[in-house]
Amino acid sequence: MNDMLEGRVVIVTGAGRGLGRAHALAFAAAGAKVVVNDFDPGKDGRPAGESPAEQVVDAIRAAGGEAVVNGDDIADWDGAERLVNTALDGFGRLDVLVNNGGFLRDRMLATMSEEEWDAVIRVHLKGHFAPMRHASTYWRAQAKAGNTVDARVINTSSGAGLLGSIGQGNYAAAKAGIAALTIQAAAEFARYGITVNAIAPAARTRMTVGAGGAMAETMAAPEEGFDAMAPENVSPLVVWLGSAASAHVTGRVFEVEGGKVSLADGWRHGTVIDKGARWDPQELGPVVDELIGGAVPPTPVYGA
Repeated sequence: MNDMLEGRVVIVTGAGRGLGRAHALAFAAAGAKVVVNDFDPGKDGRPAGESPAEQVVDAIRAAGGEAVVNGDDIADWDGAERLVNTALDGFGRLDVLVNNGGFLRDRMLATMSEEEWDAVIRVHLKGHFAPMRHASTYWRAQAKAGNTVDARVINTSSGAGLLGSIGQGNYAAAKAGIAALTIQAAAEFARYGITVNAIAPAARTRMTVGAGGAMAETMAAPEEGFDAMAPENVSPLVVWLGSAASAHVTGRVFEVEGGKVSLADGWRHGTVIDKGARWDPQELGPVVDELIGGAVPPTPVYGA
């Protein structure tokens, strides 16, 4: 264990398996006290039996760390509030919120059901907003009371949200929304001492292994030596973003895979052609062609 997060209290959602489990263990190894949240939905959202969160907590405690379990649904408003209160009641404070939980309901848009759309948007997008809203209420109150706040939110977007992914329109829309929500929250929360960043990770988890989405086709099996797709490779950046050292970084989205870290460059204003008056529709074909011709081609959608 090291002391990079010594004294800090961290919530990790969806921490029973995969990336969330790796994050929880890494935060504990860095000295943090961890709330291990796991509602334990299966890949299709159905309850899958006993939550594995207790196993993560047991592993943390066996290594000399401190952790507690929370089993609330992160996309339920009251459940998200109880999640935050688990940290406050158990450890007396909250410093870092890692929004990680989610699941897939993959299907092509032309055949996707309303339930498949709603379920994924709910767990990912509302499941990020609701915990962030209740955590920020606590931090805002602390700041208004004159207490120093040095808080962190780390959200989980995806390459699907940044670029799109064939067969995952619901997931891509939710993850794109999370990227935009990250930028929005960073701007609004800065005055309270809260930074908000996001990661777009690539790793082998139960969501990606066997998933129908095109991104899953790029997930390499482990080879001898360095396993580039191990979830544990993503966690060091998440731990650093949760530390005091990252106070100058906010409103950013990082792609991380294996030993690679990059900064995703999002939407920005492009070249402008200004007529100085209202356009006639018949004039705009050449204008659009000129704008597209002078722009950098977009990165292809996964699976396209």
